[in-house]
Amino acid sequence: MNTYSLAAATAALAICLLKNAYAEQPPAPCHPNPNAAADSLTISTRGDIAGVPDPLKNRLVQLADRPHTFLPMQVFAEADKPGQLVQYYLLDTEGFEPNVFTKIFPGINDAAQLSVTGGNCGLPTLGSVRVILELKPGLPTNPDDPKAFLDVFTDISPLFVINNEGGWYEGWMIHDLVVPDVAPPRKDGHAQFGKITAQDAEELKEMGDHLNIAGHFFTTDGKAAHFPSKSDHFPDRQTNVVSIFESMGAYNSMQQSDVHSYWEFNYLGTNWIHPLYELPFTGGFPDDFGKAPDTFSDREIGKLQSIVPGSGPRGITNDPRIVGDNPNLPRDPDKFDGDVDAQREFRERGIPSGLANEIFLDVYARRASFEPGAKNLQRRLFDAYAAEVARVDTNHDGIISAPEGDPDTASDGFENNFRLYLPASAFNRFAVTREINDGLLAPRFSPSQRAWVLSGSRVAVTPSVPAAAGRDSDDR
Repeated sequence: MNTYSLAAATAALAICLLKNAYAEQPPAPCHPNPNAAADSLTISTRGDIAGVPDPLKNRLVQLADRPHTFLPMQVFAEADKPGQLVQYYLLDTEGFEPNVFTKIFPGINDAAQLSVTGGNCGLPTLGSVRVILELKPGLPTNPDDPKAFLDVFTDISPLFVINNEGGWYEGWMIHDLVVPDVAPPRKDGHAQFGKITAQDAEELKEMGDHLNIAGHFFTTDGKAAHFPSKSDHFPDRQTNVVSIFESMGAYNSMQQSDVHSYWEFNYLGTNWIHPLYELPFTGGFPDDFGKAPDTFSDREIGKLQSIVPGSGPRGITNDPRIVGDNPNLPRDPDKFDGDVDAQREFRERGIPSGLANEIFLDVYARRASFEPGAKNLQRRLFDAYAAEVARVDTNHDGIISAPEGDPDTASDGFENNFRLYLPASAFNRFAVTREINDGLLAPRFSPSQRAWVLSGSRVAVTPSVPAAAGRDSDDR
């Protein structure tokens, strides 16, 4: 193709993009993106995006087309070979009950300044999440290997910047509990790790429509899985799945109401879950099976926190002078890896994701092999948390330290801790929440969706495709 033909083709593509682009521009009195065509062309042809699946590319082009502070994030290679896109999520506000952050309610917030969605004169709030496998020398190339390193890139438009000094947005990868296979119990009668006993399976099968069988999403009523939806109504109609939330960290928003966040998914303290014993104090947790959330009415919001780490109210409580955040030695939660164990982090508040899954199996699925007959969810949760942490906690302080949680460490009769980490592919949903400084690490109002502002489902990319261009200056 000669230079003239190439220029003509580029111009034609730009005109086509321009026609499509301005359909996404905000109405007056908001101002359109004057560079919409060029920005859309840049993103659609950029090396890290050109080869990704069309639904993801279209979403990224859509975000670039709109008014923004920055274009969707550039993914740089962190090795000689480009990183591989292994999964993604497309986010919107349609997958959960509307709340005060996403909808106008007459008499509630119709005369107040909008604080979250509705930016750019009401353009729908949309986002995308890219999960990229790093192909660094010596690291696994299988994304399901717990020692693999994955990068998570989030781009959202538009969310208002949060002016409240105690507020932020937070992303969450979500794993919904699955009914495991049956295996013989341990010698003490408890189910093996990641399994249930035959008696557990029989009790689960008796629930509801008998759908709590191996391989199915566990549901609290034994009926078909009902994921969060727009038709939900708190507190009487909610999802019946049991979810584990893994934090993507906190982020705010830019001048033009776009959000961009980079996060690393790996065993180095990130593929860890908030202390589950915080859940009964967030506002969305019920006391017993089959009951509506009653934390608020019981005056229990914020009643217990995890600032001083330990294994919960029915586990080990620690001296703040020993494991609290010492101002003479401020806590550095990123001290996970190291050649000298004494220098690695020993005050972890969370637990590995696979252990969180194990605790929820005790609470919900092991009705015969774990505290049979006990109906109180708080009691089951507190006891399960203490019991499962104790299996990995070799120095008996109620905390899983970096050395104790290392994938290569042996524990509980296993030669390593690989079982303690859920792979990224197990996180079948993604959500963004509007958080406030309540001192809890658990999501606000969890496990309800009352603070959600975006959500989406996982899309696997098989086989994976290259999704990085250029070279990062620091390959760590």
